[in-house]
Amino acid sequence: MKDKIERVKRLKREKGAVILAHYYVEDAVQEVADYVGDSFFLSQIATKVEAQTIVLCGVRFMGESAKILNPGKTVLLPDAQADCPMAHMATPERIRAIRETYDDVAVVCYINSTAELKTLADVCVTSSNALKICKALPNKYIYFIPDQHLAHFIAAQLPEKHFLFNDGYCLVHNAIRPEGVRAAKAAHPNAKVLAHPECSASVTALADYVGSTSGIISFAEKDDAKSYIVCTEKGVFYELRNRCPDKQFFPAQGSTQCCVNMKKVTLDKVISALETGAPAVELDPDFAKAAYSPLQKMLELSQ
Repeated sequence: MKDKIERVKRLKREKGAVILAHYYVEDAVQEVADYVGDSFFLSQIATKVEAQTIVLCGVRFMGESAKILNPGKTVLLPDAQADCPMAHMATPERIRAIRETYDDVAVVCYINSTAELKTLADVCVTSSNALKICKALPNKYIYFIPDQHLAHFIAAQLPEKHFLFNDGYCLVHNAIRPEGVRAAKAAHPNAKVLAHPECSASVTALADYVGSTSGIISFAEKDDAKSYIVCTEKGVFYELRNRCPDKQFFPAQGSTQCCVNMKKVTLDKVISALETGAPAVELDPDFAKAAYSPLQKMLELSQ
């Protein structure tokens, strides 16, 4: 492992590359990354790094977003087959039908979506900034795609808006059930429950804190409790334990809290991407330009 880490460091220098990794990829990849964060952080940092080659360690929509925001740079995705099922859980036909039905509607697209869906949206959001951006929009109606759980979580806090819901969901977060949380709580009665808003309302109702992956980490760092039940993908445990070595973290539902697509991104594939310059994210320039607008609007409104 040490040899591979040194190899990555050498290749980064030789190729003038920067490695961005999501909290959900395997520990070894997070260890070699220059920046580790959630979707919002990675979107922000992708526009600020000077390196001409970005190695995006995450699923396809993240690589697409990095390329859309940096059309002149090379964006490498270590595993081109690492995809997010939820990213596809909305349709252009439904979006067009909504626009035809409601005059004063904003199509709000969760960043966890395909580039095609982004081209049809008014603004993108992440779990970190969805509330702030939806509140700032002048529109009465909000069609939130593709995740239903995050949409309901935000809608509950904005009664002045009329939300139109899609039926998409994250396979990992949707699989975390309230009975699993209760069982974990019974096993660790002093532990606080931390949940991602992609979880169902029946799970977030049991949580002491609900927020993005970075929000969960920040809460655990600042809070005075000593143990936590975590309702999100298990990759976040690496950062939680690094930042809070004196605290304990338990999964809400064991092995089900694993994104098989995120775990496709391995250290060997990072090395291969750096050595070969492939697979690279390629997008039609006009298509990428159409997807750029809602991403740029997200970055502006989240300031």
